[in-house]
Amino acid sequence: MTGHQHAESIAEARREIVRVGTSLFARGYVHASAGNISARVGDSHLITPTDAALGFLDAGRLALVDAEGTQVAGDRASKTLTLHRRIYDADPTARFVLHTHSTHLVGLTLSGVWSQDDVLPPITPYYVMKVGHVPLIPYHRPGDPRVADLVTDRIAERASAGTPIRAVLLDRLGPVVWGPDASAALAVLEELEETARLWLLTDRRPEPLPSPALAELRDVFGAAW
Repeated sequence: MTGHQHAESIAEARREIVRVGTSLFARGYVHASAGNISARVGDSHLITPTDAALGFLDAGRLALVDAEGTQVAGDRASKTLTLHRRIYDADPTARFVLHTHSTHLVGLTLSGVWSQDDVLPPITPYYVMKVGHVPLIPYHRPGDPRVADLVTDRIAERASAGTPIRAVLLDRLGPVVWGPDASAALAVLEELEETARLWLLTDRRPEPLPSPALAELRDVFGAAW
């Protein structure tokens, strides 16, 4: 990638982060200054500034960080920068990372998740196909660098088991999701939050899909479950 191409890619990533932040805010996935968004462009990373309101981002003020982790432009990077960079290192397919404090997913951690390895049961085919396994990460203060170790350990565990993950749920803080682009990451977040809403609305009564149904989703759609 030439210098000009890299600059163009950075500019496009800035626009995409602003677009996603505006969409998340408008639809109630984020509030106040909670949450953060990043994108990987080559060896560089763009991330929302600390305490930024995602619904009112300024593309020119997004933090630009080089391959060594040194900030080279923009306002001070979000305190979750370490977590985002470690996710990119752990999953080479990741190009976009979202962290929100989505209401139903935070509520799920407060009322109790289905299990530590799967915060929600596989109650719908689209949850199985589009989201997959989502482990719970125990509570640590916002920005605690130890969270990055826990998340990357889970990424490695699931990858070695042949069921790679696209998201984790931070206890009392909400989901972190990633994908090859913004659209893919958004799709995971939306399906994950909607499944949490369904699970809570139905008082946790639905049974998971039976084993033959899960096997069919694996065989027909390649679901990582």
